[in-house]
Amino acid sequence: MPNNTERRKDSDRRRHPRGGRRDYDRAGYCPLILVADHDPGSAARSEAVLARLRFAVAPVSSVEEAIRVMRALRPEVVVARLKNNEQLRYELRKDPLTADVPVVEIADDVADPERFVEDIRNAIRGAGARR
Repeated sequence: MPNNTERRKDSDRRRHPRGGRRDYDRAGYCPLILVADHDPGSAARSEAVLARLRFAVAPVSSVEEAIRVMRALRPEVVVARLKNNEQLRYELRKDPLTADVPVVEIADDVADPERFVEDIRNAIRGAGARR
């Protein structure tokens, strides 16, 4: 964490992109986001937006793959844009290890990146309050 002098020097952060991690956060820590998307192009755009804002991203393209990755990596949030999002939600609720992981569903491509990232931040904040 920076000292007060370092903070004051650059205290107005409104113009800086914000994401999952700041320079002074724990070394090596980035919130892990599972991006489950059936469209490779849309998944790549989602990954690019999240990676630029210092989120760690694990991409998958099916419910089965998402469940395997959920059990192995334990992401903090799932971003879902699959043809069968309800099946994904059902499978996640069924397993006690993944039941509390928030799922952010996106209906279309990442048309509004700011809203997309804000929805993910809210899901992370909400998950932190539940734990």
